[in-house]
Amino acid sequence: MTRVQNRRARVHGGELDDCLRACAAHSGKLVGSIDRKRVELAEQLRKLLVVWGTTSVAAPAPAPAGGATALLKRAVKGATAPAGGIPNELLDALLAVANKALEAGYDDEVNLALVISDTVLAQRKNSRAGWRLRARLLEAIGDETEALEAYEKYLGLTDDDGFGVRNRIAGLRLAGQKERELIALLKRQSPRAEEFTRRPATDVWAEGLAAQAVGDWSEAEPRLVGALLTLTAEDAPVNDRQELLSQYLDLRLTAPGVDLPALTEALALYAEQRRTRMRGPVADPTVGGVEWISLGEFRNLIAGKSIALIANSGRVGASSMGSEIDAYDLVVRFNSYRIDPKNTGSRTDIHATIHKHGFNWEKQVATRLVFGGISGDWKYSLRNRLVPGAQTYLGDESLRWPVRNIGRLSADVWSGIPTTGFNMLYLLDFLDVSPTLDLIGFDFYESGAYRVQEAMKLAITSVHEYTSEKAWVMERAQSVTDMRISLR
Repeated sequence: MTRVQNRRARVHGGELDDCLRACAAHSGKLVGSIDRKRVELAEQLRKLLVVWGTTSVAAPAPAPAGGATALLKRAVKGATAPAGGIPNELLDALLAVANKALEAGYDDEVNLALVISDTVLAQRKNSRAGWRLRARLLEAIGDETEALEAYEKYLGLTDDDGFGVRNRIAGLRLAGQKERELIALLKRQSPRAEEFTRRPATDVWAEGLAAQAVGDWSEAEPRLVGALLTLTAEDAPVNDRQELLSQYLDLRLTAPGVDLPALTEALALYAEQRRTRMRGPVADPTVGGVEWISLGEFRNLIAGKSIALIANSGRVGASSMGSEIDAYDLVVRFNSYRIDPKNTGSRTDIHATIHKHGFNWEKQVATRLVFGGISGDWKYSLRNRLVPGAQTYLGDESLRWPVRNIGRLSADVWSGIPTTGFNMLYLLDFLDVSPTLDLIGFDFYESGAYRVQEAMKLAITSVHEYTSEKAWVMERAQSVTDMRISLR
């Protein structure tokens, strides 16, 4: 029985009561944890328990005395979920817990996320967020077949693909094909391997390792390959297959009398399936077809031009300012911006985005600036998400994280993680080469978000210092109206 099947046997069909009690019990297990990921999960569990204690389908009920502790006791003693289905606020809180549990990545946390996934889809069978969560979880535990089905279900429920799911599906399918080609190659290169596919793969693998340990590669290799053939035939979890493929190739590299051309062929296929599984098919993995620009080159592109920075706010979505916005020399939009020509204008000259999200990367712009705090993660996202031909200029590492790297504002000076908008605004203010620098609709989410549909469910995260960013803007404002803040 697979890990997924074991988990399903415990959940009892995705009952909401069972799921909430499981969350409450898990919250108790995290008390005192110093692991950062578990601390973040504990905070989301705390919020879930508060929502649970105050949510009712008919009417909100007051939170019980004692706060989260009382909620935990209530949960473990068997409190029931609201009748009539899962309320939206409770659904969002459950999904937030599941996402943090998946990020933590430990077995107990992944199992909790799987329980939540079952529950969400039992309550909301057409939940896009639920199906995407299910797919990511199944992929994490190595069940790519079911993960692909869940990803396809998600795509069938949405017109937007801001999370790059189509590319993820293509990558997994291509990786599976290349892995099968690799296994077939290993079978041809080790003809005796077929003899060792009639017994459990774990036993055969152990025999192969024992033979390799005493220097008998001629007996080790067919057993190791035979075990790999068995795991493939049994559709074992991808994670297990990948780990043993890697071990086998490492051992083969040091084997006596290695056939270099044959090994090179196997390594090339291994690298291709591994790379494709990680980042999807990339037409140009060297990120070609763009002109990389530095801080100085970006300055030259914007010098002397009027610039409008357009907020993703509800205020912009109802502004009727489209023609005014399009009259600026340069229009800057952020992350998951939404185009409605009457209200938002139709042009986007500069797309500034955080590296973690894939919204609007396929939209044609002159310049794309991708912000990110960690260089390695930033580079990885560029290789995964950049769409060839969708931009003429791409900011290089000198433009990666303006507030920290250009402004030198450390966490001691600016404790919050700077937003994409603030990074962009700080950069433009620092360069100081624009005669007009206007912020349109910036109310720091007081009017809610106005984004592409797929991003509307994203939480307005608490890691940013919106109050401090607003204060910084207002200190430099030359004029302020209901819709426009002018810094120049």
